[in-house]
Amino acid sequence: IAKTLSNYGAELAITYQNDILLKRIKPLASSINCNFLIPCDVSDKTNIPNCFDLISKKWGKVDFVVHAIAHSDKKELSGRYINTSKENFLKTLDISCFSLTAIAKESKKLMDNGGSIISLSFYGSKKVMPNYNVMGVAKAALEISIKYLSVDLGKKNIRINGISASPMRTLSGAVIGNAREIFNYTKKHSPLNRNTSLEEIGNSALYLLSDLSTGVTGEIMYVDCGYKILGMPNPIN
Repeated sequence: IAKTLSNYGAELAITYQNDILLKRIKPLASSINCNFLIPCDVSDKTNIPNCFDLISKKWGKVDFVVHAIAHSDKKELSGRYINTSKENFLKTLDISCFSLTAIAKESKKLMDNGGSIISLSFYGSKKVMPNYNVMGVAKAALEISIKYLSVDLGKKNIRINGISASPMRTLSGAVIGNAREIFNYTKKHSPLNRNTSLEEIGNSALYLLSDLSTGVTGEIMYVDCGYKILGMPNPIN
């Protein structure tokens, strides 16, 4: 998403949780000539206001925000959902879902002329996916939050939408138990017989964040090569 937006002229700030993740994003930042890197651990309630304060001092406003944050205990993203601990349930919902609301509340202060916000979801919010467990519950909460936020933010001409993508070969995707098998299954059975590319996610985000989609808000856009339309794969194939 960052690369696509940069290719179309966007000036970006990139946030990171900690020094470990900073090492991972530095190559991306360098590749798009971004030198505005901001520490922001959303589990610390002071970090989000501080982040937007820095942005306000540098730019004064923002046109869009990409919410690409999720976290859960890796040990609980395998096996059965019924074994989810209360501690991890609350932490997962806080970081993966409530952070969007907290970020939207701060970002709207810098969107006096309107703007666009997107978040990232997955089909496990609608249907049971192996080992997705509490993250599926968090994504379901995230998607309905998008709808409620679209009403609250619409009065300021701020749109908010979500992208629900195929299983991806990413750092976060690899945390899910049996991720490789899930990736291969959706690839085999999607109508397009493949999974979505990272470039296609970037292009979809560009649409939702730009003036190409000024009439779209409160929506979850499925960019999954059609997998969500299936009730059951053809058993003959």
